[in-house]
Amino acid sequence: PPNMAFSNLRNGLISLEISLRLNYALHVTGHTAVAPVSTTLYDSSGYFQKYKEFEKSVRVEEIDGMKVVKNLAVKMEEMFRRKAEATRRLVEAAEEAHHQHEENPDLQYEYFNAVLINEVDEEGNNVELGGEFLLEPNYHFNNLSVNLSLSVVQVPTNMYNKDPDIVNGVYWSEALNKVFVDNYERDPTLIWQYFGSAKGFFRQYPGVKWHPDEHGVIGFDCRNRKWYIQAATSPKDVVILVDVSGSMKGLRLTIARQTVSSILDTLGDDDFFNIIAYNQEIHYVEPCLNGTLVRADRTNKDHFREHLDKLFAKGIGLLGEALTEAFMILSDFNQTGRGSVCSQAIMLVTDGATEMYDDVFEKYNWPERKVRLFPYLIGRESAFADNLKWMACANKGYFSQISTLADVQENVMRYLHVMSRPKVIDHEHDTVWTEAYVDSALNDKSGPTLTTTVAMPVFSTKNETVTKLCMLCSSMQYQEGQKRRKPNYSSVDLSEVEWEDKDGILRNAMVNRRTGTFSMEVKKTVDRGRRVLKMHNDYYYTDIKGTPFSVGVALSRGHGKYFFRGNVSLEAGLRDLEQPDVALADEWTYCNIEEEHEHRHLTQIQAIKLFMTGRRPHLKCDRELIQEVLFDAVVTAPLEAYWTGLALNKSENSDKGVEIAFLGTRTGLSRTNLFVPVDQDFLTAEDKEGVFNADHFPLWYKRAAEQVPGTFVYSIPFSTGMKSPIVAGNEFEYSVISLVSSCTYVQAHFCLVLLSAVGIQMKLEYFQKKFWTACRQCTALDGKCSISCDNEDINCYLIDNNGFILVTEEQSQTGLFFGEVEGAVMNKLLQMGSFKRFETQLNNWLTQRSRGKTMMVPCDTEYPAFVSERTIKETTGNIECDGCIRSFVIQQIPSSNLFMVVVDNKCDCSSAPPVTMDPIEIIYILSSLKCERLKYQKDRKKPESCHPFHPEENAMECGSATRFSGPLAAALLPLITATISR
Repeated sequence: PPNMAFSNLRNGLISLEISLRLNYALHVTGHTAVAPVSTTLYDSSGYFQKYKEFEKSVRVEEIDGMKVVKNLAVKMEEMFRRKAEATRRLVEAAEEAHHQHEENPDLQYEYFNAVLINEVDEEGNNVELGGEFLLEPNYHFNNLSVNLSLSVVQVPTNMYNKDPDIVNGVYWSEALNKVFVDNYERDPTLIWQYFGSAKGFFRQYPGVKWHPDEHGVIGFDCRNRKWYIQAATSPKDVVILVDVSGSMKGLRLTIARQTVSSILDTLGDDDFFNIIAYNQEIHYVEPCLNGTLVRADRTNKDHFREHLDKLFAKGIGLLGEALTEAFMILSDFNQTGRGSVCSQAIMLVTDGATEMYDDVFEKYNWPERKVRLFPYLIGRESAFADNLKWMACANKGYFSQISTLADVQENVMRYLHVMSRPKVIDHEHDTVWTEAYVDSALNDKSGPTLTTTVAMPVFSTKNETVTKLCMLCSSMQYQEGQKRRKPNYSSVDLSEVEWEDKDGILRNAMVNRRTGTFSMEVKKTVDRGRRVLKMHNDYYYTDIKGTPFSVGVALSRGHGKYFFRGNVSLEAGLRDLEQPDVALADEWTYCNIEEEHEHRHLTQIQAIKLFMTGRRPHLKCDRELIQEVLFDAVVTAPLEAYWTGLALNKSENSDKGVEIAFLGTRTGLSRTNLFVPVDQDFLTAEDKEGVFNADHFPLWYKRAAEQVPGTFVYSIPFSTGMKSPIVAGNEFEYSVISLVSSCTYVQAHFCLVLLSAVGIQMKLEYFQKKFWTACRQCTALDGKCSISCDNEDINCYLIDNNGFILVTEEQSQTGLFFGEVEGAVMNKLLQMGSFKRFETQLNNWLTQRSRGKTMMVPCDTEYPAFVSERTIKETTGNIECDGCIRSFVIQQIPSSNLFMVVVDNKCDCSSAPPVTMDPIEIIYILSSLKCERLKYQKDRKKPESCHPFHPEENAMECGSATRFSGPLAAALLPLITATISR
């Protein structure tokens, strides 16, 4: 129909706005006039008047982002310092205990084995190395059963529990139990404390029972953990040469693959590597990485493991060419400055060498011998052992022979001891912090706990020819103040969080530990990725002294830049804070109640009361945040009385359409009033985006804050795991609801300052009824509409600013994306600029099972989202579809995020493809694109410590084909692991 035919519907929009705003204002505040929300919305409830009472004592402050981030850095510096000191105390105790101990090869000692504790035999007796070990659930460890008085010892499955070296090490390291307990009493935010021995055993505090997998195996070896690797060795560039000549067929090639895989396990994020297979030719395992090295992160290592299965043995082995290639790669890569710029090594996995290749070494490695060589002789044959051992000794390396798969792990580990020699001789107690990783032992409701570990090496102080090395570590709470953690993060690169930083300005500044500011427009996906918020953020960042970390703060311009400071009496604040309709953000830390056992039963409100009244002065509380939340409690108190009165007045909500009214402030305070019993409340902890939690403000708060002041945000919450709201046939269940929220502001010093966000939850059926009633109102004298949504020739939709349908005649379409229903119209709106499409790209790796093995495969995905253009209030359009023209009009409903769309349905456009929000997997058709991604190396700050060589090294301790007399008995103490949040 012509556009003029839609003019009557516009009158209905005005009626709809008035109807919705009246109802909203009535149930939230009692205000009944349609007036600017920023000034008069709260007059009748007394909320605004209450603010007026304190206006003289209130001051509006602009947040100084740089001051905030520097204060935060100082607090975190102190927190990390305490963890490092705890580890240092362990180091000193371990070195003293080892100095006092005399090795006894016949020592018999019963210790608490982590797997065997509390195990009994068929007769009910404790098994050997088991014994009765008291375990009690502990809140601090997510109710895991632990022993806070003793530690336990774990020994890898492939090692003998009573090996003399292990028994002696376990015996003298028992002295650490006292220090473990003392550390925990001094700093209860510590989680795990560890001692990781170079012999392979692992001492853990507090004591906890370990359980084998379904095959009866515990694959954990502390020497493969990041904290051990980073603390034991300096960063290194490594080229792995694998012999794939014909003699390597069968079991030898299988052992070789496992050897290479075990070497990869020992490489950390500060290391770089490549793998070359050789016979009569040179074969890069990943051809696109010819002549370069890549970072040894998990993604790259898993990618190379996948290619190991493609190795086949044939031909003859030309080792000289392979060694030449390896030396050239290391030299060229080191000159670029892109690698570790520290240690270098060649790992040679072969079944023999017919000559010594001294000409190659003389040309590329002598006399400096900057590249160490570690030959691994595969198989029982020892005819070529002398040649390979000479090569190792001549190049400051170590020779090992691997006859069976069971020999792989221990033999591979030996190279770490050699690489550690310079650090051992220097007795450098470098403090090493790992990146964030998942501690699966501390699973909670939100998933595995993120931790970080601090480790230090432990040295022997005895006057021996061989200096011994050990590692010590501890675990800790990551943050003591307001906890902040992105859900399910495990060492996510900053560029994947702030992905609009295309040039890496923010990332590189923080990686290089600079202090500064940065600003940019950002688009944040919310509501499970279905919606987009457009914001302008200011970033402030600085380094944390004494650590490799930087910390940053992002503030949204506008509502994120200003806040209130007001003073109320302590009596009034505590009184209003304890009202039944008040709640505080469940995961925020107003007071640290987890640090002391005696406080863990307290709620945050109880802790605030005890602290502010002086009854628990030693509680660690954020006094500034508490004063702000007390102010909010007093100012918002009148709402409770108003809502109670409204609930008693049945006439105001006779059809019980409005279920809940709610309010939230930036201090984490919320007020909620239940008007009618509801079966499903979207404002509970189960709805993570609907409440204040450790990660963010509620979604309804954020969306209202980003809207134009004085407007309302309407939405249908998405049920978890559902594409659309709950529908039963053509009847909507009452559990389907609609939310409407808005922010309240006051004018202060030429800026609008956000007071709070308020909203209601209503039945969708009730909301739809309001819409259809308004749409049928016309200005004609006879009251009849020339055209209305009842007309069969048109379809009417009410959609939100992200394109989701709230109201339509076909109720099964409610909650769907408009483009899925009206693909042709949505495409036109995108072309006209009424809506814009945004894609967020996530670089993922997918776990797949193939031939009985788990592999990581690339799975880069784009997630589309849509948002309306705020400046476009009304648009009309025509679409050509199969010989006919389909017309439509879209108009924004004033003071809301809603649009009414009216579409002519006489012209069939069903052949037009839908516009969907389905994620799109990025397929790398050209191998070059995939290769470029593998080659891409993000900037990363190199460790400050580097120990590649030492003139006092004994290069003649370079291995034998028999039992290894380890030059380094390394024992690592557990790093302090910090839980970022729970």
